[in-house]
Amino acid sequence: MTRLIVWRHGNTDWNAADRVQGQTDVPLNDLGREQAAAAAPLLAALRPDAIVASDLSRAADTAAALAALTGLPVRADARLRERHFGRWQGLARTEAAERYPDEYARWRAGDPDPGADIESLDDLGKRVGTALQDAADAVPGGTVVVATHGGGARQGCGHLLGWDHGVLRSIGPLQNCHWTELRHNDARGWHLRAHNVGLITRAAPAEVV
Repeated sequence: MTRLIVWRHGNTDWNAADRVQGQTDVPLNDLGREQAAAAAPLLAALRPDAIVASDLSRAADTAAALAALTGLPVRADARLRERHFGRWQGLARTEAAERYPDEYARWRAGDPDPGADIESLDDLGKRVGTALQDAADAVPGGTVVVATHGGGARQGCGHLLGWDHGVLRSIGPLQNCHWTELRHNDARGWHLRAHNVGLITRAAPAEVV
């Protein structure tokens, strides 16, 4: 049985300000570093065999907190980056709504390809899902912790599970420094074992990307 722990990064100032990060490289803030340090012992207790992270610093530095406890190296994978939010990146959510009202309305309604040069959910799911599968394939029967991003985690896990966008919209978003656990065996394939696991800490709104 292979176990995949898909871990969202800690808090950033842009999370706290409700600003669209996307693939902008925004670092962890003090709260984010606190969250990563608090979560790391829980994940270390799962005895991971490998750690993989998005190459964006907020995910890489979150993974580093676990690496410091386990002694494992962190392998970077750019495919684990957050959804690219096109013309919205760097804008507050309120600004995105004001400047791109049609696209914002489609995004809020769950349109998988809302425009404004935003990466489609299909492309995001395939990109992150393939990276997750490759991480799992590297340690068959082991436990892999993958530090990534909220939107990417949801779509990547959905890709592995074969869930469509409607199902994924019914799954609550990951809070900062919480994780989803997937398990795989030959009989059942990938299945969801747990979601939004982690310590209850101070956090920004979970849907900010």
